[in-house]
Amino acid sequence: MSQSYMSRRRVLKAAGGVSAAAVLGGSGLLASATAARAAGDGFGLRVVERDEKDPRMKYYRFATEAIGWNPAVNVLLPDGYADGRRYPVLYLLHGGGLGQDFRSFDYESVNIRALTAGRPVIVVMPDGGPAGWYCDPVHSNSGPRNWETFHIEQLLPWIDGNFRTYAEFDGRAVAGFSMGGFGALKYAAKHPGHFASVSSHSGPASLRRDAGLVTHWANVSSAAAELAGGSVYGVPRWNEARVSADNPVEHVPAYRGKRVFLAAGTSPDPVDWADWVTETQVLAGQREFHDRLDAAGIPHERHEEPGGHVFRTKLFGRDLDGILDRLRKP
Repeated sequence: MSQSYMSRRRVLKAAGGVSAAAVLGGSGLLASATAARAAGDGFGLRVVERDEKDPRMKYYRFATEAIGWNPAVNVLLPDGYADGRRYPVLYLLHGGGLGQDFRSFDYESVNIRALTAGRPVIVVMPDGGPAGWYCDPVHSNSGPRNWETFHIEQLLPWIDGNFRTYAEFDGRAVAGFSMGGFGALKYAAKHPGHFASVSSHSGPASLRRDAGLVTHWANVSSAAAELAGGSVYGVPRWNEARVSADNPVEHVPAYRGKRVFLAAGTSPDPVDWADWVTETQVLAGQREFHDRLDAAGIPHERHEEPGGHVFRTKLFGRDLDGILDRLRKP
């Protein structure tokens, strides 16, 4: 299968009028849900829209105080879900951009249905905002945009409460592309008991390198596309404690005992300046993260391939094999 060009032009065009020069772009509740029972409200989420007709792909939209609009999620069930068994869960986080949302991995260019056909895993693909950065921001002028709260405190237990999952560390993985790759690394470290496997496909792993270029981009892009002039980490001065709390390279010990998968491109398009800056920064940050993991003796899998800021479906297929090897089996 050819790699998907979910490219910088399409995925990280969140900034509208922003200059391209800024670009970077434990065990718990046991689910009792069955295939025949409709998902219900709970954990701070009220279902306001749903489509459960497809035998595999279920769609839900929620009202929640954590987000100032009604975010949605696609839940992709395995082919054998009707057999009554429990399954591990992969949380798959989309990249940044005005066109990116909970449907991003269901587009023809990725086709998550085909990639997971025959594989025993539930895939949860939530909204994360066009430039939410999988964070509760320091300041918002557009109402609540608390994406970390929505995902970790509300959606995760809601999934366990409505689907037959393994509601435990060894039953969950988190992965993502670009902004979502950062979100996956961040969530796995900040919430260490939740995810046994973490994968970052062209996602930044270092917020402070090169004078904090990724942090600056998070602030600029979120101000333009998400927070109406607010910021994820604070301007003109950052909330340094928040930056450190979210920065993967500052929390290397938290990845011990987890499966870690990293992928980045080595030859972004030199003509596409935005693509070049984005993946060059991603590659440098992932190499820094790799060095720190090595120094700590933490095993991990790392891939560098030609190309720029794109989602590589072949590598994702390999990653998915590793995820399923690590997680609890149905």
